[in-house]
Amino acid sequence: MARDTLDETPIENRDQLVATLEAGCKPQERWRIGTEHEKFGFYFDDYTPVPYEGERGIKALLQGMETLLGWEPIIDNDNIIGLYDATGGGAISLEPGGQFELSGAPLENLHQTCREVHSHLAQLREVAEPMGMRFLGVGASPLWTFDETPKMPKSRYDIMRAYMPKVGGKGLDMMHRTSTIQVNLDFESEADMAKKMRVGLALQPIATAVFATSPFLDGKPNGFLSYRSEIWKDTDPDRSGMLPFAFQDGFGFEAYVDWVLDVPMYFLKRGDGYIDVSGLSFRDFMNGKLSKELPGQTATLGDWVNHLSTAFPEVRLKTFLEMRGADGGPWRRICALPAFWVGILYDSESLDAAWEIVKDWTEDERQALRDAVPITALKTRFRNRSVQEIARDIVEISHQGLKRRALFNQDGDDETHFLAPVEETVMFGKTPADQMLEDFHGPWGGDIRKVFEDYAY
Repeated sequence: MARDTLDETPIENRDQLVATLEAGCKPQERWRIGTEHEKFGFYFDDYTPVPYEGERGIKALLQGMETLLGWEPIIDNDNIIGLYDATGGGAISLEPGGQFELSGAPLENLHQTCREVHSHLAQLREVAEPMGMRFLGVGASPLWTFDETPKMPKSRYDIMRAYMPKVGGKGLDMMHRTSTIQVNLDFESEADMAKKMRVGLALQPIATAVFATSPFLDGKPNGFLSYRSEIWKDTDPDRSGMLPFAFQDGFGFEAYVDWVLDVPMYFLKRGDGYIDVSGLSFRDFMNGKLSKELPGQTATLGDWVNHLSTAFPEVRLKTFLEMRGADGGPWRRICALPAFWVGILYDSESLDAAWEIVKDWTEDERQALRDAVPITALKTRFRNRSVQEIARDIVEISHQGLKRRALFNQDGDDETHFLAPVEETVMFGKTPADQMLEDFHGPWGGDIRKVFEDYAY
């Protein structure tokens, strides 16, 4: 999320909160694709991370991007922390450890999405390379310790840094040492949202396995293929996970609102400042029960929208659905991740076919699958099959969905070719993490710095 909002409309009842989600319903012709991708900045002469300050720091990089793009700066306590495109809807933001994120504009097809990715990376190189910077697309920081990782001067992150260790053992690593690719997709109705949410949640572990790129930490193998996904298991159970209630009869906007109301708050934004309310209940705040703790404060729709952004389930609902299970990765996979989900969720036949596969999976099975894939990825066993076999079926469903969309570029190619990296992965059963480990123990000779050379943008 690039910016926190300041909508001062008072919250009078729960129906207003439900309405904020219902507002996302839109006809299929207005469905869009929004792709977000994070990457780690480093200096290519010594593989050290890029700090915020300095002539060659993140601040200077953002200022250079501002000059190049003409986007509006996002300021926090006099520090530039991001940029936004007031006309196109895209934004650049910073994650807590300096991960550089593009929140892409809402686009009509995957051809536009991939052009946006190429354009962003080219613009980033234009500004960053003269400063000695490059960027690494993997799911977890492979070399730098937590103490060596820069901390970005963003007010909401200061609040989160203080709160995270109270509720989980790996929250600070999640904030500072992981990166992801995700895609934001639309829904037509409450029923459409519910079906996409269920399919998305059930299949998120499959995406985690296919896109696993985080086998290293602190300069050596960490025992996992997607350590980023493993970290989320010990971050904050109150605001993350597989949302079993989404599979209950009658699930819809109200049920999600009720869950988020009980997710503990982090902050309130007032003017240019932030109030630390970490751990307090939004439900109590909305109902006026925190007058002693928060004298003079009334819950607003801006508070609610900001609070929605601090829930971190495997699929997050706002006015769209966010698919959150994939590691960051090489540039081809930035395009492959939205292709994977668009082919499944934006074609009715594919959505039905995916639902047929997952509809009888139990809560315990879904959780066991989610818990296992960070370790064994495509080799994970599920019922009488491997995740690789399931992934082959799912990727084929996605391929057929993209084919039926029949959206072509100027060369006559449809959207299916964006699935190529994923199709290769499920065909041969080798994730990017498997390849990285093979290289580490082989041609890299145990030199973790080679990952910066082979996987940099």
